[in-house]
Amino acid sequence: MAVKIRLLRMGRKKRPFYRMVVVDSRTRSRSGSYIESIGYYDPMTTKDPVKVDEAKALLWLGRGALPTDTVKNILSKHGVIEKLHTQKHTSSKEGSKLV
Repeated sequence: MAVKIRLLRMGRKKRPFYRMVVVDSRTRSRSGSYIESIGYYDPMTTKDPVKVDEAKALLWLGRGALPTDTVKNILSKHGVIEKLHTQKHTSSKEGSKLV
């Protein structure tokens, strides 16, 4: 299954609000069903516009979900991408020590 992490637009006219969701990329639905919500992005607020559940994000990125460019920028600003790289790097080093 081809899985992506992307933003789902919500809110009303001229007041956007986005959910960060995990979706099957083969479905055509823009505002339809999604697998899981892992956070949100509210560009209209100045106080804490982004909330990300790091555990869920790391889980889906570890399973091979591909983030869109915007989501990748958001996740890298919050350090999730860096944690993913350190997790992969330390697990590969530990695996080589065990052999």
